[in-house]
Amino acid sequence: MTDGINIRELVLEILLAVTKEEEYSHIALSSVLEKHQYLTKQERSFITRVSEGTLENMIELDYIIDQFSNTKVKKMKPVIRCILRMGVYQLKYMDSVPASAACNEAVKLAERKGFRNLKGFVNGVLRNISRNLEKIEYPDEKKYPYEAISVRTSVPVWMLKQWSKDYGLNKAKTIAESFQTKKGTAIRINLTKTTKEALMESLSKQGIQAEPVVLKEYPDFDYAMYLTGYDYLAGIPEFVQGDFTVQDVSSMLVTHVAAPKAGDYVIDVCSAPGGKSLHAAELMQGEGMVEARDLTGYKVDLIKENISRCGMKNICAKQMDACILDEASIKKADLVIADLPCSGLGVLRKKPDIRYRMTEEKEKSLAALQRQILSVVCEYVKDGGTLLYSTCTIDRMENEENTAWFLANHPEFTLLLERQIFPDAGEGDGFYMAKFIRK
Repeated sequence: MTDGINIRELVLEILLAVTKEEEYSHIALSSVLEKHQYLTKQERSFITRVSEGTLENMIELDYIIDQFSNTKVKKMKPVIRCILRMGVYQLKYMDSVPASAACNEAVKLAERKGFRNLKGFVNGVLRNISRNLEKIEYPDEKKYPYEAISVRTSVPVWMLKQWSKDYGLNKAKTIAESFQTKKGTAIRINLTKTTKEALMESLSKQGIQAEPVVLKEYPDFDYAMYLTGYDYLAGIPEFVQGDFTVQDVSSMLVTHVAAPKAGDYVIDVCSAPGGKSLHAAELMQGEGMVEARDLTGYKVDLIKENISRCGMKNICAKQMDACILDEASIKKADLVIADLPCSGLGVLRKKPDIRYRMTEEKEKSLAALQRQILSVVCEYVKDGGTLLYSTCTIDRMENEENTAWFLANHPEFTLLLERQIFPDAGEGDGFYMAKFIRK
């Protein structure tokens, strides 16, 4: 605790923002950590671990609570529900936190938030769970495979059934399990400003571990690393001065496969926060122009912020609606990058809240939106130019089915490459890409 700030109260603030206010988890966490930058590295790590861990394991945590509480989780007040969830997470997954501390702090937090009358309830449920952690009964996987995998991995049953239909039950299980594993922070080195060797040496002097990423199928992919052991990004001088950008390996592959050349005119139609656009500008060695577009002023400001930090000159940001045809851009682009809004089912490791807010109905509407945007932005590709369609999902409806639809409706394009990257295989998140050439 620093200056009277209760770090568990900050965790509760994050959980309520995500589960009650429907804030994105990474934004809620970043907002709290940025507001309280004076906290120690240990305190910041605790906040990150408990908030992310609670969200990642919420289905399992609710399953456990329901076994020991007469009031089911769904009927609890949001504050009490979140206090119990974070308490059970500490009991089950954090050996460094004594059971007595997890229970006592939860009781204090309930009182602090105005629920003095429920102190006994919170205390009773958590202490009962603490005494019986080893006796918790889970669904039988042979009898109830989807329910059992869902509870163990906190992936909703409907997602598991969808993946099982597309790829088989065993693959669905390994995909779900992969979202429970952790990797370091993936970064892309800005080779226009530094080298991999120089960056690794500089980071090492700060006690930050940097592990290069090697992809056998792409031997020229030599600008990605995983970072561990740092406090926060804004505290790393090399990040502030634009020597590297945080970006998933699979996301980097999109621009790598698109292969923009020096002097090209590139349009990235849904660019924020600008990782792929900046990557293209770097691969183009400062020549040509990348136009990074997005729908809202907020997103365009994010792109501009990253452009400024990285110091690239052959890139600009514009506020434009990808659904509306820009007549001035017709057949002007050598490359159009269309990394479109999607269900995000490939990035549950980084954005666990997607598990609970995405639905089959939303997924269908997103697939339709992708088709609408593709039909507009393909007009910007010049003869002989490239269209790179990508999503961060593993859903066939949004990926292979949309590609087949696009080819059937736009015979002026030829498919050069189609690839589904799974989160349980390879270095990065679940991603899909399809590379088209206009004849």
